[in-house]
Amino acid sequence: MELRRFKDEDINQIVSIFYETVHSVNKRDYTGEQLHAWAPKEEEPLKLKAWKDALSHNFTYVADIKGEIVGFSDMNQEGHVERLFVHKDYLRQGVASALVNTLEAEARRLGLNEMDTEASITARPFFERLGYHVIQQQIVERKGVGLVNFKMVKTLR
Repeated sequence: MELRRFKDEDINQIVSIFYETVHSVNKRDYTGEQLHAWAPKEEEPLKLKAWKDALSHNFTYVADIKGEIVGFSDMNQEGHVERLFVHKDYLRQGVASALVNTLEAEARRLGLNEMDTEASITARPFFERLGYHVIQQQIVERKGVGLVNFKMVKTLR
């Protein structure tokens, strides 16, 4: 597995991983209605452009295995992890940990003292294993549907 910076031509694979992961991995913690509100397929063309712009401005890394992107994550200048998604066939193989560890190293280089994220119910245990702790539970609204997530923070050493 190679970790590398995001390139514009990665966007199609990245958006595909997002939809696949939400609708397959997160289904154990969210209802079908919530999954559709979170990742509606009809918004894919809009997401391609919006995410390409956002990922280009953030610190974005992809996990690449023989030319196939198997995961990605990004962080803004303030140390907020915006997205972390791993292909459903590559879960529990160290992909997510490698991506977050890379972002944490980037945050340290920037002189940041902490990082934060808004983790799904599904991702919360993963972030807790990496030393993040819950600040608060939130309900975010997507297309009029409430989804529970957790504001989490980690102090960098």
